[in-house]
Amino acid sequence: MSEADLKEDLPEDEAAAENDAALETESLDEENRLKPEFVRSVKEALAEEDSDRVYDLVEPLHPADIADLFELVDENERHTLARSIRDLMGVEVIAELNDWVRELLVEALPADVVADIAEQLDTDDAVAMLEDLDEADQRAVLAEMEPEERAAIESALAYPEESAGRLMSREFVAVPETMTVGDLIDFLREHRELPTEFWEVFCVDALHHPVGTCALSWILRCPRNIPLYDVMKRDQTLIPVGMDQEEVALRFQKYALISAAVVDPSGRLIGQITVDDVVHVIQEEAGEDTLLLSGAGDGDINEPILLTVRARLTWLCVNLATAIIASSVVGLFQGAIARFALLAVLMPIVSGMGGNAGTQTLAVVVRAIATNQLTDTNTWRMIMREFRIALANGTALGVLIGTGTGLLFGNALLGAVIATAMVVNNLVAGLAGILVPVTLARFKVDPAVSSAVFVTTATDTMGFFSFLGLAVLTGLA
Repeated sequence: MSEADLKEDLPEDEAAAENDAALETESLDEENRLKPEFVRSVKEALAEEDSDRVYDLVEPLHPADIADLFELVDENERHTLARSIRDLMGVEVIAELNDWVRELLVEALPADVVADIAEQLDTDDAVAMLEDLDEADQRAVLAEMEPEERAAIESALAYPEESAGRLMSREFVAVPETMTVGDLIDFLREHRELPTEFWEVFCVDALHHPVGTCALSWILRCPRNIPLYDVMKRDQTLIPVGMDQEEVALRFQKYALISAAVVDPSGRLIGQITVDDVVHVIQEEAGEDTLLLSGAGDGDINEPILLTVRARLTWLCVNLATAIIASSVVGLFQGAIARFALLAVLMPIVSGMGGNAGTQTLAVVVRAIATNQLTDTNTWRMIMREFRIALANGTALGVLIGTGTGLLFGNALLGAVIATAMVVNNLVAGLAGILVPVTLARFKVDPAVSSAVFVTTATDTMGFFSFLGLAVLTGLA
């Protein structure tokens, strides 16, 4: 029997599923990314205004892949793509869209259409869609929503950005702790308005305070007559509604949580956060500190160019000011450099190596602060550790550059000066790399934002000052 005959014998829905899988394979590479030739086919169909072909190409894709497609086509093609795929633009696609792409698409839709989409999303996803809209657009969309849905979203928007209140979902299952397992199973089966996906049931007392959790696997395996307070897990991790999302992610990581209850200041259960929400937070926070250290803004390739220029230019201007400070130190030794021009050739080596060493320490310390590895308890031990590392690296580099310089230029004193300066600047880099972010964190300033400027200034200034100053003190110049 041929392959064609086999396909004819398949039920219609199975044959359709197999055909969709084959089309999806044609569109994705081995790493599950959309193939360039597939994207080109979609763009060609968009250019020809062939909506039916666009629909046929996109229809087999997973919602997350459709969201990726919106990022890969040009900005002026996105609205046409959205119109072409019509009913494929479901809530799953909206929830997966890049923030900047989603904002542009949502702004182009009528308020009633956005309200309809928001009502179909989980509360946290609806908030993510609406929070970046202009205040007037927000009010217009909220006015089109059902009162209950509107109240939930307005309540979430009242919490600070990147807090548990913004991140949490208000769709959860909570029951009295006095209920039996059998009663709970009947409750879950009979109530159709419960969340479609959940892993735990929260047990609450008369004041709606969470007192424990029951995993669905426990419920299914227990006799019906057992009270929940006999089988529930009383030890639980509660998330204050105002907690920063980065701290929420750290708790999920530390305690291997699948979901966690969110409580208001009075301790009442008001929402839950699930691991799928935290995965997005971890992804965001993982790259955020690195981007902040470099002053590159959000680092999103879909961010408007004007915002990116503004973010980068701000820090470049700050770095320009620090460069002027460093150059003023060089200006103090103009006479020495004029007498011994070789100093001008070698001094960038000292400052450059110090800057690299400071960046290494700074990256480690900022990460340690962000992940709660560096606390008041071990700060002094961390300072001594980085001091020893800086001393070892500075000595090794000093011996290497000092020996090479002495042999290359036939001047042992010059080699000794640059070697000593290398050790001094590496020590400064190591200490600045830890003391600057720790100090900023103590004053409640994000160390990822401001540390690099201070550390770079310290290493450049001290690099030039130590090398040129030693050259003058030793009579080299």
